[in-house]
Amino acid sequence: MIAFLIRRLLATIVLLIVVSAITFGIFFLLPRLAGQTTYGLATQYVGRNPTPATIHQIEQQLGLNAPVIEQYGRFLRAIVFGEHYRSGPVVAYCPPPCFGYSFKSELPVWPQMVSDMPVTASLAIGAAALWLIGGVAVGILSALRRGSIWDRLSMGVALAGVSLPPFFTGLIALELFSYKWSIFPNVQYVGITQNPLLWAKNLVLPWTVLAFLYAALYARLTRSGMLETMTEDYIRTARAKGLPERTVIIRHALRAVLTPIITIFGMDLGLLLGGAILIEYTFSLHGLGLFTIEAINNQDLPEILGVTMLAAFFIVFANLIVDILYSVADPRVRT
Repeated sequence: MIAFLIRRLLATIVLLIVVSAITFGIFFLLPRLAGQTTYGLATQYVGRNPTPATIHQIEQQLGLNAPVIEQYGRFLRAIVFGEHYRSGPVVAYCPPPCFGYSFKSELPVWPQMVSDMPVTASLAIGAAALWLIGGVAVGILSALRRGSIWDRLSMGVALAGVSLPPFFTGLIALELFSYKWSIFPNVQYVGITQNPLLWAKNLVLPWTVLAFLYAALYARLTRSGMLETMTEDYIRTARAKGLPERTVIIRHALRAVLTPIITIFGMDLGLLLGGAILIEYTFSLHGLGLFTIEAINNQDLPEILGVTMLAAFFIVFANLIVDILYSVADPRVRT
């Protein structure tokens, strides 16, 4: 087990380095290959009507005129050891993990992402709990009652959940439950340490809207898996031994169905932790999603690179957790 974990950790570190190199190349190498000069890139960060001397100063200050491999080396070194950044006569130290300084605001990227992370984490974890429990439960009941009214109704709702985009259902939910009926008025993020009840109340609508999409997918996946598993020979053997139906479903059938659920759950949660952009934009929750939108609108490369790396870390880490859960559920994957 320890050797398996070490191999997975080493593979995770190598994968993150590869992702960082590809991401850095997309933002800093491809523009050069396409004909963009560092002089032209520097003009985006000096305001209106800049002088050539000012542009050259910004170009040198931001390190845009250095070779790409040197810039990438400084980027990796800053993440591990920190970096000193010069802004005019002032030299500021960015402690590790340092993802650079914003070209626009001249603020370190990492503290900005950390301040927005609780919003995205609260949104993702709460919605994940709802869609995992609700989707799996609905899928199991639909499979056990195949062809019934419940099965057709739940699968119809699941089809609607898959088809409707979250920004549409989010706006409908706001119109009905926040503006018209005032059940959840003034939806905004409140820290869980400040007021746990208000924190949960203000996130009920975003949780429900986000969970509605994913729960539909999980319900359909669970239903199809249960229908296939319930016809297997070992299920008939368990019933022939006289085991209670509840034991057959939970200990035998559901365990086989949960294997693909674990896979997609790790991926979905990792993607959401990287930024639930549509939900945050719809409900005006300033998390990593809105942070990403603002960085793209400002063409702030360090911020875009930082949030991309953070999203990649969450996805890779989620896959590592999935591998560990696999090794616990099925020891054969350790070999």
